Amino acid sequence: MSTLLPVEFTWTGDAMQPLGRFRGLCDRQFVIGESYILTELEERSSKSHAHFFACVRDGWSSLPEDLAGRFPSPDHLRKWALIKAGFRDEVSFVASSKAEAARIAAFLRPVEDTAVVRVKDAVVIRWTAKSQSMRAMGKDDFQRSKDAVLAVIDELIGTAPGTLSREAGRAA
Repeated sequence: MSTLLPVEFTWTGDAMQPLGRFRGLCDRQFVIGESYILTELEERSSKSHAHFFACVRDGWSSLPEDLAGRFPSPDHLRKWALIKAGFRDEVSFVASSKAEAARIAAFLRPVEDTAVVRVKDAVVIRWTAKSQSMRAMGKDDFQRSKDAVLAVIDELIGTAPGTLSREAGRAA
């Protein structure tokens, strides 16, 4: 089953009634007579979201000259830090030889410029950053990824842990 999209409901006293604008979506993704588990979705705050991206931008602006070329944009830095912090998707390709693995890696590297591609013997591993979109990452996962990414960037630019978060917090 594919992931269900969130639906806003109102409790009527007898049933959870979808708001009018969600009725078509409910018709497409639910089957009459089937049972579904309803859970509350805690949305993360737009303030936390904006603070995070401001911190990443500040970290990117503070990159030492020797690292600036590796990260052409704040988004490149954010995705690299997500991968380094473990918030990543991984795909492995098993090749028939080390030479074939090198060719596969050479093919994969330009496909997504923010992916990390590694070769170990005849295995190619490609890591891509997990999406931090509201749909893909809930409040708690976003907070964990935010804390981890900012710690990675603090370390990369040589500042004490928590510096980016505190400094961007003052500017925000």
